[in-house]
Amino acid sequence: MDITPRQLEIIEAAGKILTLFGVSGLTIKNLAKEMQFSESAIYRHFKSKEEIILGMLNYLAEGTDKRLSELIKSSDPVVDFKTLFREQFIFFSRYPHFVVAVFSDGLLEESQRINETYKKLMNVKMKHLMPIIMEGQQKRVFTNAITTDEMMHIVMGTFKLQMFKWRIANFEFDIIRSGNNMVQSILSLIKNKEG
Repeated sequence: MDITPRQLEIIEAAGKILTLFGVSGLTIKNLAKEMQFSESAIYRHFKSKEEIILGMLNYLAEGTDKRLSELIKSSDPVVDFKTLFREQFIFFSRYPHFVVAVFSDGLLEESQRINETYKKLMNVKMKHLMPIIMEGQQKRVFTNAITTDEMMHIVMGTFKLQMFKWRIANFEFDIIRSGNNMVQSILSLIKNKEG
């Protein structure tokens, strides 16, 4: 996805509005006011509110895929597991408005296209997490008492809950420290206890 610097500014401003006012507050009128643009200036870059949200989710999906592809290179599933989540917590601590875009239930009701793009983002995360879990289970570092799919759901659900708690706390606690503690707790549960 090619995104211009101006489109990125609009996406970031949209994230700020989502954070402060929710989905219903994200209107082209409010966005233009936030950016001190005319509404027509916004429309030159995006056709609609839906296009802005799609741009935000696609930008996040592609950026996440690129960052994780560059970072996850170890042959140690525990190191890779920690790296994957540490990167996510660092990114979201820098750009909390993306948390609202990803973890806002109201967006899922906006359109089928947004739902499909949200699935794309989830698939990017699973694309990087699943091989780590599978390798950990094959090497008997992670338990085989539950399936890879079940472990994926548990891990992804725990991550989502952590981010949701941070969001409803108005981003007031240290997500990197808290997130790293969460990762350590998950590892203590999924690590193989044998041998």
